[in-house]
Amino acid sequence: MKYAPIVMLLLLVMHTNAQEKKPEPTMDFEAYDPPSTLVVPENPISKAKFPFIDVHGHQYQMPIQKLDPLIKDMDGLNMAVMVNLSGRGFKRVGNKFDVNDQSYLVKGLKNVEDNYPKRFIIFTNLSFADFGKEGWVEKTVKELEEDVAAGANGLKIYKSYGLSVTDQNGNRVAVNDKRMDPIWAKCGALGIPVLIHSADPAQFWQPHDENNERWLELKLKPRRKRSKENPVPWEQIIAEQHDVFKKHPNTKFINAHLGWYGNNLPHLGTLFEKYPNMYAEIGAVIAELGRQPRYANKFLTQYQDRILFGKDSWNPDEYPTYFRVLESEDDYFPYYKRYHAFWRMYGLGLSDEVLKKIYYKNALKVIPGIDSNLFPK
Repeated sequence: MKYAPIVMLLLLVMHTNAQEKKPEPTMDFEAYDPPSTLVVPENPISKAKFPFIDVHGHQYQMPIQKLDPLIKDMDGLNMAVMVNLSGRGFKRVGNKFDVNDQSYLVKGLKNVEDNYPKRFIIFTNLSFADFGKEGWVEKTVKELEEDVAAGANGLKIYKSYGLSVTDQNGNRVAVNDKRMDPIWAKCGALGIPVLIHSADPAQFWQPHDENNERWLELKLKPRRKRSKENPVPWEQIIAEQHDVFKKHPNTKFINAHLGWYGNNLPHLGTLFEKYPNMYAEIGAVIAELGRQPRYANKFLTQYQDRILFGKDSWNPDEYPTYFRVLESEDDYFPYYKRYHAFWRMYGLGLSDEVLKKIYYKNALKVIPGIDSNLFPK
């Protein structure tokens, strides 16, 4: 019995060592996403304070889709008008898009006219299949005139132009390629705006390492990774786009996604000052504004005549995040796609006058054909 205390001590030591050797729990970096324990007032907003125009919508099946369910969802959000940027067809052919069929645009316009003529504005698109071949410019200008005569109210340029579009010799077509000058000029002469998406977030061109804010997105979607050779540096594409704004002051351009300068609003302000014909929309970059609420409020107030509301992808459940950022003064709430924004956001608490301009007044000024009677005076 005299050895009992020693045995007990050895057992205790062995038990303690066993506990110490138990492996600590581990997880992958991307799995760490704890819910906030912060207790603050929350004011989710399911419906915009004022009727709004979404200038960055995509409805690829507009010619044949039933519009009633779409209208119901739009009414629930207080969306008075959707701008469908995919009007010239984008009829799916396998994994490719066909923009050669002008009748697709006409059918879409007829579907809207027959059902909800005031609720949709349709932009046309270009086919770059024969870019650089003799007669392409003249043919495209004529098609643009016909599309506008049929009822199109703008031109949408997709990011493939500047990234993957090539000419008849297989060379990359720069955004400011002089062969496109007659197209930009024609848009100005016809009085229609160009909503142009150039490049992608600059982080896609940066090293995929611990310093890249888009690290998770690039891991989950590695095909988005680019480099200065794929196809050229980000700065070059953006500079080419700005050169187009400079060369065509009589044409109004809506720079998609805040021109990828939502994280650098001071520079975006310099662009507004430099190019009075350039506007910008907030599609897919609301998280950039939501992480800098005080400065973003100041910026949007200063440039309240140049910003339009846009969303980009059609998912009714995601719009309330935009409303909450723009309208509320809430603290520390999440974005709906963590791989876009791992940070929390804050409400900007914009004034009613600024909200009205972003929601509808600026679009009424820039895009022809929208019925102003759908909106407060």
